[in-house]
Amino acid sequence: MSSIVEIKNLSVRYGATIALQNISCQIEQGDFVGLVGPNGGGKTTLAKTILGLLPPHEGKIALFGQDSREFDEWQKIGYLPQKHTSINPLFPASVGEVVSLGLLSAKKRPKNITTADWQEIDALLKDMGIFDLKSKLISQVSGGQQQKVMLARALISKPEILILDEPSTALDPNSREQFFARLEKLNKEAKTTIILITHDTGYIGQYANKLLYIDRKLVFFGNISEFCPKGKDIASCFEKKDGHIIWHQHS
Repeated sequence: MSSIVEIKNLSVRYGATIALQNISCQIEQGDFVGLVGPNGGGKTTLAKTILGLLPPHEGKIALFGQDSREFDEWQKIGYLPQKHTSINPLFPASVGEVVSLGLLSAKKRPKNITTADWQEIDALLKDMGIFDLKSKLISQVSGGQQQKVMLARALISKPEILILDEPSTALDPNSREQFFARLEKLNKEAKTTIILITHDTGYIGQYANKLLYIDRKLVFFGNISEFCPKGKDIASCFEKKDGHIIWHQHS
């Protein structure tokens, strides 16, 4: 397998505050990585640094073998941010128009959505069960429906990497099952590399093949089976001590 994301000795700061310190790992094509850790541990910071939204203080990131500072094929990466930061409720756009924005980054000028593009958008909306929402304003649909719309926007460009930040928080149990089943299908059939930030450890153990645990520093990176024995809940493999996370290795 080829390396998709390579992180070497990465440190990130917000002013004088250290958000990430000396993180190193390598994510390969077809990996499904669960990115977990405590609140304030740097999960979203790491995702934003991979996406080029935050600069490294030290170290570097390579995407598809290219230094992220020189990388310009961002259409290869789909991003679903946290729900509460995703949508301005006053944004006067329809569901179809929001999804179409996911195609614009790969287009050269003039950046127009073609008839063929709309056919692809319609097919994806039908596949995700939200075609009936196409003409509705994004502000008029429910939180769970908005998450599906934003996932469609991330998927429409057929990205090779999909980065999702707490994507299931607005979904009811049935929609959550469907959501993770879709991610599994993308990962297994389309070989889409997935990095999923979540507190939902039950789903991580069920779908991810690797776990990346950070608490500003790297706690663990590797196969799920190396982290916690099969049949055990991932949360049971940790304890908090003096405000820090300790990993319990099980024999």
